[in-house]
Amino acid sequence: MSITRRGLLGTAAVAAALTLGLAGCANSSSIGGGSSSSAAASGGATASGDAKSIVVGSANFGENEILGYIYGGALANKGYSVSYKPAIGARAAYLPALQNGEINLVPEYAGSLLSYLDKTANAKSGDAVKSGIDAKIGTLNAKALDFAEAADSDSLNVTSSFAKEKGLTSIADLSKAGTVTIAANPEFATRPDGIKGLQSVYGLKDVKFKAINDGGGPTTLKALLNDQVQVADIYSTTPSIKQNKLVTLTDPKNLFASQQVVPIVSTSKATSDLESIVDGVSAKLTTEDLLDLNTKASGSDKPDYQALAKAWLSEKGF
Repeated sequence: MSITRRGLLGTAAVAAALTLGLAGCANSSSIGGGSSSSAAASGGATASGDAKSIVVGSANFGENEILGYIYGGALANKGYSVSYKPAIGARAAYLPALQNGEINLVPEYAGSLLSYLDKTANAKSGDAVKSGIDAKIGTLNAKALDFAEAADSDSLNVTSSFAKEKGLTSIADLSKAGTVTIAANPEFATRPDGIKGLQSVYGLKDVKFKAINDGGGPTTLKALLNDQVQVADIYSTTPSIKQNKLVTLTDPKNLFASQQVVPIVSTSKATSDLESIVDGVSAKLTTEDLLDLNTKASGSDKPDYQALAKAWLSEKGF
């Protein structure tokens, strides 16, 4: 199982999730030892129980499972009866489960959630994305809570030496770098927020494109480190960014839609007490935290996801 969300919420994962069904996913385990065991003292929680009985779901990749255990662990520490259905599958599987009450809380990514809810949406900034989600989330019998600062989004990265040589801190700075080649998935060539967006939003004309179909994975990284390309599109919480001391260029014109972490909770469970606890967690969750957690989760010792979540909660005072 992948740690980050690279490609895992796409059509292949959707098909797999719908074929296996939610019931089978509820007992699945993950690389890293994530478990579906209940945090309640006995009996486990059920989605149809009282307001302090919560079932936390997650998508089928490590980062999202860890987030589920973080939010669930914070609630359990405050007396909630929490159980987990980890690695349910793709968005087309876990959001209907939320809508139907099979789960009560799931960590989401703002821009992708809005695209799921509204195929015509073109919001980019965090506030605009939040407004769009709030207008549509009721169809899932759910409520979006506060956005975390933490985000897992497209990000353009350069080596530290190239950044220093050219004086790069933002995407806009690429205009002074001369001709550069950008590596990304093939669809980046035609996406509105791909090469076209770099040209129309940032006015970058001296940009070449190299298609590498690994979602910012090892082949893309190798091309960047070997100077076959000068810029690489890598999801912002991928461990290789930190491990290779890459410089992530800021996006001041919001070319890429906000992909901040946003917990989604069933309206029947959205009490002021629960919201206060969950929002408190989100207030302390940073992109750097996700990078650190993903780096640890991808280590050779394959640590338990719940243990990583517990350690984070302890470190942050929860």
